[in-house]
Amino acid sequence: MNTTGQLFRVTTWGESHGTALGVVIDGCPANLALQEKDIQHDLNRRKPGQSTITTTRKEKDTVEILSGVYKGKTTGAPISLIVYNKDQRSKDYAKIKKAYRPSHSDFTYHKKYGNYDPRGGGRASARITLGRVAAGAIAKKILKKIAIVAYVQRVMDVEALVDQRKVTQKQVEKNIVRCPDTDAAIEMIALITDAKKNGDSLGGVIECVVRNLPAGLGEPEFDKLDADLAKICMSIPATKGFEIGSGFQGTYLYGSEHNDPFTMKGKKVVTTTNNSGGVQGGISNGMPLVLRLGFKPTSTIMQQQRTVSKSKKNVKLKATGRHDPCVIPRAVPIVEASVALVLCDHFLRWQAR
Repeated sequence: MNTTGQLFRVTTWGESHGTALGVVIDGCPANLALQEKDIQHDLNRRKPGQSTITTTRKEKDTVEILSGVYKGKTTGAPISLIVYNKDQRSKDYAKIKKAYRPSHSDFTYHKKYGNYDPRGGGRASARITLGRVAAGAIAKKILKKIAIVAYVQRVMDVEALVDQRKVTQKQVEKNIVRCPDTDAAIEMIALITDAKKNGDSLGGVIECVVRNLPAGLGEPEFDKLDADLAKICMSIPATKGFEIGSGFQGTYLYGSEHNDPFTMKGKKVVTTTNNSGGVQGGISNGMPLVLRLGFKPTSTIMQQQRTVSKSKKNVKLKATGRHDPCVIPRAVPIVEASVALVLCDHFLRWQAR
């Protein structure tokens, strides 16, 4: 429900327009050097109002450590983190209280819970990913030398050319769309800007590459590494598709074309290709982990649309409020954090075994 992980357990809480949001991390090893600034870096990459192509909501998203850290080091006790909401404009959601936004969670949450918080999307808002990003920053510190780099690979029909073997977070952060291909980034920004002017939205694809991952992470059957990655990635709001390695493109190949031949590189077993995306039989094989995540266009748009009211009447709705015209530039650190949480949990399980 609101918790993920076995040894590295993460529980998020809070709503978009509530007093605060936060996360509790249970299972973090003791004596890990940890300060608020270690977490703040990734929260700053995720926060709203950071560029002309994101929501105009302004939040500093300053994190506070409430427990589990003493004299700059973790104690092994649960770590509790909190961030206070400061810039809610709940009046913008007056119309939404009466009618369901097309393709949003308003209808399904109403049917499931009856009483739910519609302000800013409540618990269904992408703002709740703040907790997993904060926890992901801690997971990255535990993983140390394992490099996790996500980036925008495609917006609409504009696709980036990226060298998966060498891409760095520094290259990703060079522009506001978080695409390491500069030429593609310019086109992406133009597309998003136009969509925003027209009160519309766009979707796209985020690719994530993990390097220096040891072989042996993952468990049989239901806890396969790729299965756990798919589950956590598909829990990110607005996601509609997940691929690992060759993904759906691999279905166009013969086995003789798709198989990754083994070879020796020094004293290490490697593969000459990586169609498996670093995972075979649900267990990491030591090659780079490569996954892609598809995001739909933001469902809340500033155009009039047909919908149904909560009193079951056909109505028209033009949404108000502050929303991202394309979620994926801010989703990059969310994908990295989500991947880090799964890898950290499996890494600790691997060490324990």
